[in-house]
Amino acid sequence: MSFFDAISVAASGLTAERVRMDVTSENLANADTTQGPGGQPYQEQEVQLQTVGGSNSFSQMLSGAMGTSSNSVPAGGVEVTGIVSSSTPDQEVYDPGSPGADAQGYAKMPNVNPVNEMVDMIDESRSYESDVTAMSTAKDMLEKTLDLLK
Repeated sequence: MSFFDAISVAASGLTAERVRMDVTSENLANADTTQGPGGQPYQEQEVQLQTVGGSNSFSQMLSGAMGTSSNSVPAGGVEVTGIVSSSTPDQEVYDPGSPGADAQGYAKMPNVNPVNEMVDMIDESRSYESDVTAMSTAKDMLEKTLDLLK
C-alpha cells in the first residue's frame, strides 16, 4: 500500500460522507412534507455503502502492506451503491383540519425523525473530519519522505 493509496481511501470516505450528509439534509428539509409525488408523504432516504477492494482480512492486508505476503494488496475504500427509501411506515397524526386527513381525521406524515437525523448528521460530520485528518496525515508523511530524499 502506497501513500497515494492512503489518500485514495480517505478521498473515497470523504465522498461517501458528503453524500450521506446531502441525503440527511434532504430528509431534514422534507420532515414536514405531507404531499410528495403521487400524493404520498415524503419517504426518508438512506444511503447504502459498500467496501471497495475485495474482502481481505486485516491480517492479510497488514502482511501485504508489510511485504511479507506475495499477494498484492489493492487500495480499499468505500463507495455509495445506492440511495433507497426507508422501510419505516409513515406516521399518522390526528389532525382533522388537514387537507390530507382521512375520514377518521388522521393525516399521514413523513417517516422522518428529526432527532435521529441530527444524530446522523453529527456522526457523518465526525466521520468526514476523520477522513480529512487521515488524508492530511498521509500528505504530511509523503512530504516528509520527500524532504528526507533531498
